[in-house]
Amino acid sequence: MANGNLTSEEQSVLKRIEDENVKFLRLQFTDITGTVKNVAIPASQAEKAFDEGIWFDGSSIEGFVRIQESDMRLEPDPTTFEVLPWRSDGDVASARLICDVAHTDGTPFAGGPRQVLKSVLEKADEMGYTASIGPEPEFFLFETDENGNATTIPHDKGGYFDLAPKDLASDVRRDIIFALEDMGFEIEASHHEVAEGQHEINFKYDDALDAADNIATFRSVVRAVAAQNDLHATFMPKPIAEINGSGMHSHISLFDEDGNAFADDDDEFNLSELAYKFMGGILNHAEAFAAVTNPTVNSYKRLVPGYEAPVYVAWSDTNRSALVRVPDAAGTSARFEIRNPDPSCNPYLALAAIIGAGLHGIENDADPGEPVREDIYEFDDEKREEYGITTLPPNLERAADALEADEVITEALGEHVTEKFLQAKRADYADYKTHVSSWETDRYLEKF
Repeated sequence: MANGNLTSEEQSVLKRIEDENVKFLRLQFTDITGTVKNVAIPASQAEKAFDEGIWFDGSSIEGFVRIQESDMRLEPDPTTFEVLPWRSDGDVASARLICDVAHTDGTPFAGGPRQVLKSVLEKADEMGYTASIGPEPEFFLFETDENGNATTIPHDKGGYFDLAPKDLASDVRRDIIFALEDMGFEIEASHHEVAEGQHEINFKYDDALDAADNIATFRSVVRAVAAQNDLHATFMPKPIAEINGSGMHSHISLFDEDGNAFADDDDEFNLSELAYKFMGGILNHAEAFAAVTNPTVNSYKRLVPGYEAPVYVAWSDTNRSALVRVPDAAGTSARFEIRNPDPSCNPYLALAAIIGAGLHGIENDADPGEPVREDIYEFDDEKREEYGITTLPPNLERAADALEADEVITEALGEHVTEKFLQAKRADYADYKTHVSSWETDRYLEKF
């Protein structure tokens, strides 16, 4: 079955397909919004997929190409091969491969989200660094109705770190963890989050490209296992008013040939000068990359004071009202946590924007300023101005405007993605502005 034109990694995948009796392959990629797309092929076509790619209509994928240039191809990454634990039936299995998107001549498609992240990581590599990310995506589990449709009724009444019987979803989380481990994830912790029906499963940090792949896979696994339990899993940032929303806090550090380039045990916060410059870049461009890390109208219902979500562009080691938090970690574990991203984002574009901002900070000796150890939620406008603290955009429209005006983030995303992304986000917000919500009718219909 092996072909001399294939790499050793590709030949290894062919052997696993044969050994594990894989009959179908799902070739996966994401559109510009982060939605996972896939095409299923018989496993017998795996060699052809590696050798020639699989062609598809790019004009049908949001944010890709126009109809007159629609032919594109998927190029499977053999390092991403995993058997799907919920798609195995006895001795017959299905597996997935994450793909890069290319033009028909084999050149990388600049508008492919995975390629966007690769391009930013190439810049980091040229500077001598690799980026390591530890994401913490949160999600809700809701009941479904008699027709299998999603509701907003939480599956349990648990709270932060609660146990059964309050946390009725502990068995579901266990099944999710088993499925993730079967797909190569190293799970570090899982627990019930603050809100009813809300959960978090933390997996081990990884290099940025693998981390983005893992986030996309994680969302697919959570949804699949939830559906098997007649539940609906959602990564919507704020599905229920007046309770905590779901974030995707992301821990980040850079490594060079000597180890963790963010580490300095002589510093009060165990961070190096390089780490502070990177952090300065994050703070300088946060208002622009918010459009990418918080890409939905609903995202900004989460980013309000009072629900443990960051609103203010500042950093701290002691409180969670700041955008960046420095945990008590040193040596190899030295890092900081970016708290505004939410799990509705396209992970490839979000990490590309964040890392692009940080690298620009290094190049320009950005200064993050002093840490803010007070509760910024309690500051008035005058005190925030005194501290030089700005805020994240209040809505998607303002975030899109900030993105368009920021050359650093638009360069990280590339011209194609920036244009298509802004078109999509502005269309979302325009549609939202014309929508009349139940809140408005409840409040005004009889009053006026």
